[in-house]
Amino acid sequence: MTNAVNPYDVDLDQVPANYVPLSPLSMLARAAAVYPQRLAVVHGERRFTWAETFARCRRLASALAQRGIGKGDTVAVIATNITAFYEGLFGIPAAGAVINPINIRLDAEAIAFILDHGEAKVVLVDTEFAHVTRDALALAKVKPLVIDIADVDAPCHDRIGSMEYEDFIAGGDPDFPWRLPDNEWQAMALCYTSGTTGNPKGVVYHHRGAYLNAIGCAMAWNMTHHPIYLWTLPMFHCCGWTFPWTIAALAGTNICLRRIAAKPIYDAIVEHKVTHFCGAPIVLNFIIHARPEDKQPLPHKVEVMTAGASPPAAIVKGMEASGFHITHTYGLTEVYGPAVFNAPQDDWCTLDDDAYADKLIRQGVRYHVLEDLEVMDPETMTPVPRDGETLGEVMFKGNVVMRGYLKNKKATEEALADGYFHSGDLAVMYPDGYIQIKDRSKDIIISGGENISSIEVEEVLYKHPEILEAAVVARPDDKWGETPCAFVTLKPGAKPVTEAEVIAYCREHMAHFKAPKTIVFGDLPKTATGKIQKFKLRKDAEAMGSR
Repeated sequence: MTNAVNPYDVDLDQVPANYVPLSPLSMLARAAAVYPQRLAVVHGERRFTWAETFARCRRLASALAQRGIGKGDTVAVIATNITAFYEGLFGIPAAGAVINPINIRLDAEAIAFILDHGEAKVVLVDTEFAHVTRDALALAKVKPLVIDIADVDAPCHDRIGSMEYEDFIAGGDPDFPWRLPDNEWQAMALCYTSGTTGNPKGVVYHHRGAYLNAIGCAMAWNMTHHPIYLWTLPMFHCCGWTFPWTIAALAGTNICLRRIAAKPIYDAIVEHKVTHFCGAPIVLNFIIHARPEDKQPLPHKVEVMTAGASPPAAIVKGMEASGFHITHTYGLTEVYGPAVFNAPQDDWCTLDDDAYADKLIRQGVRYHVLEDLEVMDPETMTPVPRDGETLGEVMFKGNVVMRGYLKNKKATEEALADGYFHSGDLAVMYPDGYIQIKDRSKDIIISGGENISSIEVEEVLYKHPEILEAAVVARPDDKWGETPCAFVTLKPGAKPVTEAEVIAYCREHMAHFKAPKTIVFGDLPKTATGKIQKFKLRKDAEAMGSR
């Protein structure tokens, strides 16, 4: 038949009754409606129910709207895991604005770049970070409204803003209309990620992706209603890997934790009966190696999700032996945090401890909400053989892939070319469909869960008056997973410099966590055309062993 009319296209339209944009904002409204008196947030002595949290988020949205903040405006947050940050992840987008969580470990120069690039109109700043924020604002071109968050546990109480957070939201309406975006594709968050250049790229999240990945996290982790979630993962990391919204969807309880250390983690687990927490392998490492006096017997098995550099099998075994159950995940800022997880199979329970740990350190399979995950030859865009040996690039496709990079069309087009997001990570695919990361084609170093650009470190080294050439690669580290290792060549006739002097120089000119921990002096291996052969340096760094 030709010109036939599809009966399903007639008088069956998308209308308000059958279509509502997906947004995690709806998760908070539901939690407050269904479980208004259930405990939502705990921070020190402070306690808020879901009804109270909803009202506080509405006050925040209202206070922002009163100052003209709305659709497309950026509101930055520089804070650790405290109540105000959690509320900002709902209240800021409820005003139509875009939340920009900023890494608290960055230096003033990097923060200034982010504020300018994102055109921040408002900055909420935890007073602990007043000093670095003040320096950043002095460097930045933008002049945002600054609101202090005077947390009672903050070690510094310097004020740099025009008012304090509690006073700010007190002027807001607790009944402010809680509206979902008109378009679920609307920008919701701006999260910066380190690339292979000094300046980070701004990853734009939309409401649909945030909603779906929040659901995906719950499904992948087999979470049920009312989890008690401990905030060991920084909320600034990919909006807390979307878990702020996941916990709202499940009407759980958020246990805020300003200081991430073994003792407060054990104390919180016992006091609050924590059921779940997330963390990079470094967090797991210091938990299992905690001093005996800092440990406590676990009241029950605690679920732990880890991502970042692959946790060594010894850490996985140690955590499992201590009463924790590990779920290994993998993702990037560009896919809302974790989007791949190690889904255990029934027959794994028959494996011995070593074989079981080897299975668990693989990155795994795609989330339920990710449409496609492949390891491909990036030149031909064909899948590599599923032999566990052939390297290819990890590719993602689906609704939990970012909109793109803010103000960077070229990088966006390159990252989303050929119908997939190109991760830049090199991996193998096993016959059972599980992937395992083997290398990073963009030379990103993941140290303690933080991304470090090797080029950014090299740029600082090249500014040293005695250094002629520099190349930075990852060196294995028992504590941090990886740390930057710098290979440097001194200028002819240069005065002698020590490893400690070069490290100190780097720490003066960049965030301390980015500075190299190892300096190796000597000539750098090069190709015939003069290109530094980093693959040889990586082998040398690996041969040094873990620190």
